Amino acid sequence: MRHPRLRSLFLVVFGILLLGGGSFLGPNSISKAGVTGLASALVLESDAFLDGGDIPREYTCEGPDKSPELHWDGVPYSTESYALIMDDPDAPDPANPRDEPFVHWVLYDIPKNVRTIPKGKKVKGAGEGTNDFGKASYGGPCPPIGEHRYFFQLYALDVDSLVIINVKNPTKDDVLRAMNGHVLAIAELVGLYEKNKK
Repeated sequence: MRHPRLRSLFLVVFGILLLGGGSFLGPNSISKAGVTGLASALVLESDAFLDGGDIPREYTCEGPDKSPELHWDGVPYSTESYALIMDDPDAPDPANPRDEPFVHWVLYDIPKNVRTIPKGKKVKGAGEGTNDFGKASYGGPCPPIGEHRYFFQLYALDVDSLVIINVKNPTKDDVLRAMNGHVLAIAELVGLYEKNKK
């Protein structure tokens, strides 16, 4: 998904499949009941990199490992909160990825008035889930081999707080289950990274 038009088409098809009984097995696919409406206007962007572009070293394990700035627009009217998931479907090796994407970042209960996540900052009022590094924080790209894709997916939700069973140490799967039936729209941003790339 290296072009905005292709990304928009992907998200529309994604919603149609979910609502129309088709199947889709993306990095963060949710059940058919997970999307309550179609709103293709939601857009997620970053000042740090373009969709389909390279993620700067500053936001990776080869640098300070700060979380990148993110901002969004085109929010559905009924939005009460957001969730954000970042993961890597190419880990550990793009030629032989594992069954589930490697999770780098999980945010949930992001307040509805938030439109920007500043670089390297926490989101006031939001919860952070446990990533696959075992930490409840951002963990930047650190691919052991080859160029990997990093999917940032923003979910607009119709509830201000998710009911999460594993509330002390929620994982991506816990958050996805809690979102089921509450997703109004999804926006996606993809960044690329390869270690020691010249």
